[in-house]
Amino acid sequence: MASYNQELAKKQSHDGVVAGTKAAGLAAILTAIPTVAIARKLPWGRANLNYTAQALVISTVAGAAYFIVADKTVLASARRNAFKNNEAGN
Repeated sequence: MASYNQELAKKQSHDGVVAGTKAAGLAAILTAIPTVAIARKLPWGRANLNYTAQALVISTVAGAAYFIVADKTVLASARRNAFKNNEAGN
């Protein structure tokens, strides 16, 4: 039973990593476009958003998206499997 639980946990964490990576990539693209546009077109952006600031904004959003989606995916899988195990035990 322990090996089944370990395999299930490994699959759930892998699913979380895959979903988080997809979300981080999408968030990076969707954040990069307006960030770079603002840094090029608006006077405030030209004055305040150098390359380092742009990279910081984009990577912060991508990192947050990764951890939020990965956490939600793992928790949803664990909840779903807990209900399955509870029904099987009754």
